[in-house]
Amino acid sequence: MKLVTYSIDGGGPKIGYVEDGRVVPLGGSSMVEYIEHGRGAERQPGGESLALDEVRLHAPVPDPQKVIAIGLNYEDHAAETGAEIPKKPIVFAKYPNTIIGPGETIVVPPITQQPDYEAELAVVIGRRAKNVRTEEALEYVFGYMNSNDVSARDLQFSEGGQWSRSKSLDTFAPIGPYLVTRDEVPDPQSLAIRCLLNGEVVQESNTSKMIFSVAELIAFLSEGMTLVPGDIIMTGTPPGVGMAREPQLWLKDGDEVTVEIEGLGSLTNPVKVL
Repeated sequence: MKLVTYSIDGGGPKIGYVEDGRVVPLGGSSMVEYIEHGRGAERQPGGESLALDEVRLHAPVPDPQKVIAIGLNYEDHAAETGAEIPKKPIVFAKYPNTIIGPGETIVVPPITQQPDYEAELAVVIGRRAKNVRTEEALEYVFGYMNSNDVSARDLQFSEGGQWSRSKSLDTFAPIGPYLVTRDEVPDPQSLAIRCLLNGEVVQESNTSKMIFSVAELIAFLSEGMTLVPGDIIMTGTPPGVGMAREPQLWLKDGDEVTVEIEGLGSLTNPVKVL
């Protein structure tokens, strides 16, 4: 299923699924509630379906307990930044204030002049996970999304290594447009991934090139923290980021950035520089 959080004419958020270009309502007051309690329920529409262009799509999971991000998880991305290949996953936090949905604006505040894009596969946890073995880790996944780990590079590197600060500015984590359930993604390590800036491809790779697989990341993270339904793991970006280009390529006012991952739709956001 391709699950969405949506609203109609400014009303409150609803949960639904997309089928044949239409949104069919489902029960549950939030996506996290649906993930926790609605996984095994039959599709029982709570009203008439609507065409996609009749609704406003929001971030599929707007209120996760945790947004966990992974740095330097593609060997060729690590190489382009001059970093050593990590021996263990590099973990940092993004916070729920960063989350926006498809079509919403990435707002770049005056504190940064080097905003960068990062196309990433996002994993959404489906049930409580603690001390999970790698061999069983994918059983704890509810589904997958496109995500963009927008990063303020000058803050990241000029303040002693401020990864969480530089990546947790408001609106710096677009996700969506759908939360695609794991049954539609049999192998998260074989997905084409790319980023387009104003229609031009700036990143293009495959999740098979991750250093640490989705299963390995879940096992690693669950050793030290309990993962709960709705938690989001952003799994790292492939090469082609703006800071590694010559000349460097920063997001600017009026830009439009799109993340596309095989089977997960297309996530597009405009950019506004304050």
